[in-house]
Amino acid sequence: MKKNITRRDFLKKSSKAVAAAGLGGCGVLLKGCTSKQDFDLVIKDGYIFDGLGNEAFKADIGISGSFIQEIGKISSSSGKSVVDANNLAVCPGFIDAHDHTDMQLLVNPKAESSIRQGITTLVSGNCGGSPFPIAEKIYEEMKEDLKAFYQIDLTWKDIKGFFAKLEEKGMALNYSSLVGQGTIRGAAVGFNDRPPKEEELEKMKKMVAESIKNGAVGLSTGLEYAPGSYAKNDEIEELCRVAAYYGGVYATHMRNEGDYLLESLDEAIEVARKTGISLQISHFKIAYPRNWHKIDAALARVEKAKEEGISIFCDRYSYIAGSTGLSYYFPLWARQGTTDEFLARLKDPALDDKLRAHSAEEELKLGSWDKVVISSVVSEKNRQFEGKSVLQGAKEKGKSPYEFMRDILIEERNRVGMVTFMMKEENLKKILAHPLVGVGCDGSAIAPYGILGRGKPHPRHYGTFPRVLGKYIREEKIVPMPEMIKKMTSLPARKFGFTKRGSLEKGYFADLVIFDEDRVIDKATWTDPHQYPVGIEYVLVNGKIVIKSGEHTGSLPGKVLRKEVKV
Repeated sequence: MKKNITRRDFLKKSSKAVAAAGLGGCGVLLKGCTSKQDFDLVIKDGYIFDGLGNEAFKADIGISGSFIQEIGKISSSSGKSVVDANNLAVCPGFIDAHDHTDMQLLVNPKAESSIRQGITTLVSGNCGGSPFPIAEKIYEEMKEDLKAFYQIDLTWKDIKGFFAKLEEKGMALNYSSLVGQGTIRGAAVGFNDRPPKEEELEKMKKMVAESIKNGAVGLSTGLEYAPGSYAKNDEIEELCRVAAYYGGVYATHMRNEGDYLLESLDEAIEVARKTGISLQISHFKIAYPRNWHKIDAALARVEKAKEEGISIFCDRYSYIAGSTGLSYYFPLWARQGTTDEFLARLKDPALDDKLRAHSAEEELKLGSWDKVVISSVVSEKNRQFEGKSVLQGAKEKGKSPYEFMRDILIEERNRVGMVTFMMKEENLKKILAHPLVGVGCDGSAIAPYGILGRGKPHPRHYGTFPRVLGKYIREEKIVPMPEMIKKMTSLPARKFGFTKRGSLEKGYFADLVIFDEDRVIDKATWTDPHQYPVGIEYVLVNGKIVIKSGEHTGSLPGKVLRKEVKV
């Protein structure tokens, strides 16, 4: 406990001073000393981080139903049950500001990899993709894929149907979602690179409005992915005006995060400036060594936008590698259309030279194909390549890296995940420490067992938040603990409009994390990612204990958090 002695000794002295002043020994900033009422649960003697950036203070918390009823000095006998939080930190549940969970909750509602990090609320539907609305053209294909891959029956087409399915199944944590612009474009325009017709644009705008009115917290784009990437700025502005009218957020995976990073930032900020929408920059990063020097210029643009009155916030995970589909390393023109159309281009000898040339350009940015690791495939035939680099796989198959990637994408029907090492540690620390950056896993709620335990996914699925707390706060001290907790709780709660969540206050929902400051850390690794973190002792969602002494209770108290539209 050596690292916390100074702070805790200070708190003890402060408590004595308050008692001497006649305030009953309740400690610093406490809201009450005793309570005669019975609570469903009392959390005793924890060091309270309120989520608002204030220094921790020692206190008890009384919870009844879904809500915090008291913060102060509370008798153990006042609670029907008691959690001893002595020498442990107590803070609001973490809000994953950038998540990709959807079908995973229907497979396993326990949300193991997320809830065990202390995450109590997910913001999903990012990077332009959401599980609604579903285009008629791909409905049957998606139905077959979900049955084959997740053993799920597709029973919905819109946000109302998907949210109803989640509520029917139940879930361990709270869930919210953006609506994906790429998904909307696919449904209204199709999957090819062309501008929308006037009636198609109106259809997209209607889809945005209907999704937000039925609970989506805003609109997302994934402008490096087809078909969302085919939208020009004026099209995105039209959709953002609709989202802004209903109070939604615009979360963008920008058009480029490497060579054209600064131009892409300017584009995103200009959309916010013109439409008045609240802007979220997704997984803020500087990709590839030749762009790492742009970090200060990029952050300066974010700060300037804030000074101009634009509502802007960013999110970032705590690792130097990204993760997406392997098709990312093929040109956008090749990726347009359906899966079959993309695969046909990969097989077309007439396009081979152009595709090889693009692959060579991508290798220049990376430095070597050993920086790209295959994280997941679907077939047993290629399972041997999970956890191996593209370079290693190519050598084993006796092919060039381009041929290896092309062939495995064809064999797996474009269902190949990858992890790419393309970022700099010093930049990561600077980004995480910035006051306008929160935390997002950019992953999904998975588990080490069952269908969701397949492959070698990015460790961020399991370790993002504990890694921030352990490596970057306790060990490297990039910012004080109260400030980082604020960036993981109250700031994203306000950004996405979550009422009475994100801070520990009387009358607020009892979403809480109890963790050991001296022990909390991620355990997931690049070669063995399916490992839970340590040091997250208790997690409460809506007043119910989901993680108890580090283990899942099986409780499913989570709620769908729908956007409250007041227009």
